[in-house]
Amino acid sequence: MTFGQTIAGYFWWTYPRGSVHYDVMVTLILLFIFVTPSRVFHDKPVVRTPHQTEVVVDSDGANRMRYRVAASAVQPGDDAEIRQSLRAIIEPISGEVELTRVEIVRDKTGRITEYRAWATRP
Repeated sequence: MTFGQTIAGYFWWTYPRGSVHYDVMVTLILLFIFVTPSRVFHDKPVVRTPHQTEVVVDSDGANRMRYRVAASAVQPGDDAEIRQSLRAIIEPISGEVELTRVEIVRDKTGRITEYRAWATRP
């Protein structure tokens, strides 16, 4: 067997399990995995924090859910924009929903503190 045939056998993985060449290939792969420094790959885990605030979910019947969302998480605007912002917050948690009711909760000074949204699954 020539050197070229041996290298081709490594490349095409033609050696049977348990042979010396097979063991060499597996050893080379394991060495590559465990010896290569992590900085070579520039791979870091992605931290995904879709919402910095807490969303409280309550059941409000058979197929209805009630969500309490902090006002700081919702984009201000008219009713349609508020509903769109609430859906963007709720749907990663519960999947596709249809908002049936939205209520604004204010403190004693009139400042909006949270939104309550009732939703059903289509």
